[in-house]
Amino acid sequence: MASRQKGDRVRGFVWKRSVFAVMTIFVALTVNFILFRVLPGDAVTRVSRVPNASPALKQALEREFGLDKPVFDQYLLYLEQLLRGNLGVSFTNRRPVLDNLLEAFGNTLPMVAAGTVIAIVLGICVGVYTAVHHGSAGDHIGTGIAVGFYAFPTQFLGMMLLILFAGVLPSVGMSDPFAVAQSPTEQLGDLLRHMILPVLTLVLTLYAENALIVRSAMLETLGEDYILTARAKGLTRRRIITSYALRNAALPTITQVALSLGAVVSGSILVEVIFSWPGIGRALYDAVLQRDYPMLQGGFLVITVVVVVLNYLADLLYFRLDPRVSQ
Repeated sequence: MASRQKGDRVRGFVWKRSVFAVMTIFVALTVNFILFRVLPGDAVTRVSRVPNASPALKQALEREFGLDKPVFDQYLLYLEQLLRGNLGVSFTNRRPVLDNLLEAFGNTLPMVAAGTVIAIVLGICVGVYTAVHHGSAGDHIGTGIAVGFYAFPTQFLGMMLLILFAGVLPSVGMSDPFAVAQSPTEQLGDLLRHMILPVLTLVLTLYAENALIVRSAMLETLGEDYILTARAKGLTRRRIITSYALRNAALPTITQVALSLGAVVSGSILVEVIFSWPGIGRALYDAVLQRDYPMLQGGFLVITVVVVVLNYLADLLYFRLDPRVSQ
């Protein structure tokens, strides 16, 4: 009977979170569509400013992109195309938006993945160390450095690294445009060298908040009664930290990691613009300048789905770590 009630509780929890995630995505894509339509101008506005651009050309472009239809008809057409997996065609290069996003995301993924993984590991290590050695010199130094990097804006850190290391490390793009006849090994090495500065910028930006949240959660957990009981039983310090304190401090850490993983895709816009990295952030930046509505809608939809899905998975992991979450 108890097992059946637990199964019903799990299914109810998953169902509620699934419905909430789907509704969030629907609301987000609707807001995205409305937001870009209420802004002044459109994709054809730039064409009308070109010398010798006739009104007939403007009308032809509006008809081709569907901009001559009422907004509600455009919205219904947009939803219909989304259900078919079609995100539209870019106003700028006339390629499918999905192809543009996949190409850009393929460039963003290695840089963001490397920076995020390193930041998470470094943040957890620093947070655990400063919490366990609370009040020591190492705690003050580690916490002070983390607070400092947390206070610096991403663009400031990126520009400082660019100024300091531009003459030593590659600082533009993801490959050397003048390199010829490189072997696969040399191409990989060239890519890794170009990744150093953008990855370091992401690491310094993300590790600090991870470290501060882990430290705060660990300090709260280390003061609980069950930790004192574990110490009284004679358990080793390593086991108390890893098996009890760190696991129970994982809930706020998981939330931070899930949010950072989703936000990194959009937050990398500044990093990619600074270092001219041809990823999804740079693609969205260029789309804003070109008023490329389909590209912007597709990009923000992808970012929204990533954030919602990661938070959905975090909720499920919450349930796994602490079943009281569903009660």
